[in-house]
Amino acid sequence: MTAMCDVAFLLLSFFILATKQKPPEALAVKTPTSVSAKAVPDKSIIITFTADGKTFLALGDDTKKEAVVKNLNDTRNLGLSEAELNKLAKAEFIGFPINQLKGSLNISGTIPADKMPGIPIDSANNEMVYWLKSISNAYAGTEQSKLEQMLLVKGDINAHYPIFKSIKDAFKDNEIYKFRIVTDGEAPPVGSELYNSEKKN
Repeated sequence: MTAMCDVAFLLLSFFILATKQKPPEALAVKTPTSVSAKAVPDKSIIITFTADGKTFLALGDDTKKEAVVKNLNDTRNLGLSEAELNKLAKAEFIGFPINQLKGSLNISGTIPADKMPGIPIDSANNEMVYWLKSISNAYAGTEQSKLEQMLLVKGDINAHYPIFKSIKDAFKDNEIYKFRIVTDGEAPPVGSELYNSEKKN
């Protein structure tokens, strides 16, 4: 009995340590469905937009977060201190306009996502262009395909198309032409080519 308990605890410890953590979400959004079954890569960079148009950015790769925020600070002349840069790099997601970043970093405690205004992405002021530029600069020297694999867009199914178009334009302005869209998986339609190929396997 003792040996069985030891084995059970060893297995439990293994599964806890080996399990992949779900990437943090700014706000829960209801994504469209698709038959694709590809898993979200580790350390993804996720742009999330809600039905009412609020946009958030999660810099999932801890090894590059500091480089991204430092590049944004330098290129946009934000004047963030070392402590403020460290706090921004540790944030799970970003949801403030660039001109409000400094003020938000001086607020004690964590601000919930529903209290954040989101990153502006309208045609007159698309700040996602600057964020993606800093991301691109931080990953300079690596293969473009690696960065493209990490870039995810997660949008609410009820969001209007112009919101997605603004994000797509931000990618295009930075000469990034490939990214992934996060969807909820569903079974392929009966009789479809994908359904028949899966049935054979």
